[in-house]
Amino acid sequence: MKKAKLRERVLVELEKLISLSCKNPNGSKKYEQLHVALLKKYYNATNVTIDYHRHRIKMEVIQDDSLYDPKTVNTYLPTIYTNLLFNSLSKFLNSCVEKDNKSIGFYTQLLNSFRKRNKTLELV
Repeated sequence: MKKAKLRERVLVELEKLISLSCKNPNGSKKYEQLHVALLKKYYNATNVTIDYHRHRIKMEVIQDDSLYDPKTVNTYLPTIYTNLLFNSLSKFLNSCVEKDNKSIGFYTQLLNSFRKRNKTLELV
């Protein structure tokens, strides 16, 4: 029960942060980093750039995860260049939010990096 409440709290806080960051995306470099981190996580992408004015996201999506080996230097991973259009950045980013345990941990770290006081989310 406590884990479910914590999961919901993390997801609600992330949704609030996404909404806040999309109101003025050019206002802070940290907001752009948040957007890029969410897109990289969801699409397993590299070289993500967001053109807020033209409502366009450019990135390279890794084709095959099985070729990635963390024990070696990966100088070549086959990627697909992708150019996505969005109407509402907030809705688009919220659609990229996954609800599995690994993702919740990642989102908790993102939220903690945005907190003014460096306190972590704890089970209540």
